Amino acid sequence: MPLDNREINQLLQSLRANPYRLYVVETPHTGYLREFLVKEGDEVTGPSGKWMERPGSPLFVLERERNPKTIRAKISGEVAKVRRELEGKFVEAYQPVLEIRHTLTQKEIIAELLRKTLHIVTAPERARYFLAPDLAKRIEKEGEGRVVVKPGEELVIMSFMKRETPIVHQGEPMVVFRLFFSRGQMVEQGEPLLGLCLEKERPYVEKLIARVKEEWPV
Repeated sequence: MPLDNREINQLLQSLRANPYRLYVVETPHTGYLREFLVKEGDEVTGPSGKWMERPGSPLFVLERERNPKTIRAKISGEVAKVRRELEGKFVEAYQPVLEIRHTLTQKEIIAELLRKTLHIVTAPERARYFLAPDLAKRIEKEGEGRVVVKPGEELVIMSFMKRETPIVHQGEPMVVFRLFFSRGQMVEQGEPLLGLCLEKERPYVEKLIARVKEEWPV
């Protein structure tokens, strides 16, 4: 930072060359992987509808204590890899069993670029996260990308095992440019929560977003 035109072009070119993201699907708990319901090359869809009331495509059946459960896709894309050797076997929790190759949307392209250009606050562990109440009120009033946080101010609240832990801002004052999670969302360890930037950096980040919107299909 700040980004010049050459750096912006390099970022966009790298994503044009590979506008995909591989999502690894894991088992949510232990059990017997009774059968796969998809094969490599199949197109699957994630949840849809205004309230995400329509579930994603069925991927495989996982049985625990004689209770079969159909695990469904959380993202749309093409099934890229299926670990057939696990079919019929007992698997541990969070065992990778297949991959989905997802084509990034314009919104997701912007998110990918922001992850590379902003100062990212990541989840310290797998837990549910909430914006700190004061910060949530300020963003609601002033808008995303306008609120400046100072050292020692609370950013988010991590909720895990009935324990709430605040995450505070460290370093110089920065703008909360982008939220990468929704209220109460379960976020994996290491995944982004907030994207921050210095006030002098904000015009350059806004320029990057404008470029994507001009050149990338919705």
